[in-house]
Amino acid sequence: MFRMGSEIDTIVAAIRDDNPGQVIEVTDRGAYVRVQARHSLRLTRESVERNLGRPFEMRELEPMLSAFSGRISTTSDVVTWEYSRRGS
Repeated sequence: MFRMGSEIDTIVAAIRDDNPGQVIEVTDRGAYVRVQARHSLRLTRESVERNLGRPFEMRELEPMLSAFSGRISTTSDVVTWEYSRRGS
């Protein structure tokens, strides 16, 4: 989940760019936006910069995140969220 902010549309667009062929659900809850897919999502610095039109450091993402389920892996260039529910 991402806290609502001025760059949330850009982040969602970048997530869509980085996950072609995946069904990505975006639910606006007012104060936050839930972004989810079946098993994993990937977000690259390159796609955020392309959508944002300026340099971006992945650590800028941290204050936007309000919660997530599963496991998150981060580098200076890529963030990956992985979620696995038993039986799925």
